[in-house]
Amino acid sequence: MSATFLIRRAVPDRGVVEGLADVLLDVVEGGASVGFMNPLTRARALAFWEKALASAEREERILLVAEDVESGMIIGTVQVIWAMPENQPHRADVAKMQVRRNARRCGVGAALMQAAEDEARKAGKTLLVLDTVTGSDAERLYTSLGWQRCGVIPNYALWPDGGLCSTTVFYRQLAVEGEKP
Repeated sequence: MSATFLIRRAVPDRGVVEGLADVLLDVVEGGASVGFMNPLTRARALAFWEKALASAEREERILLVAEDVESGMIIGTVQVIWAMPENQPHRADVAKMQVRRNARRCGVGAALMQAAEDEARKAGKTLLVLDTVTGSDAERLYTSLGWQRCGVIPNYALWPDGGLCSTTVFYRQLAVEGEKP
């Protein structure tokens, strides 16, 4: 894996779906609590990404991918979900930020988050919200990027192999592009 990568919007083609499925299978196998239980089948992973890409086509969300420049392999992803209640047009949820285990600690997660924030600003969003497993590397990443911790919800979800885990809720206020923070 090269040390260089690029971030781009995902397009709904088979290669992207396959690459995203590879990322999801890798992170779930590695124990990440991202909404799936082990054993996660390839068919379920593919179906999840097909639905997410269809949602992006309907402009309900954006789906970003990090690609290794040398190999073209998708090594990470994040979503920004625009579909909110009508009284929350200023807000979006950040979801399913995932980085392959062999690409971690190379700046991929930080770059994906920066790109997600940039896309949200361009769309006029001023508030982002996310949650992540309490005590995880992702929690430390979000804190280091300036996200504000709201609190912990105990026993929120299950680990992929069972057992309850807590989640920490974060938010980030954004200045709209062209505005001073």
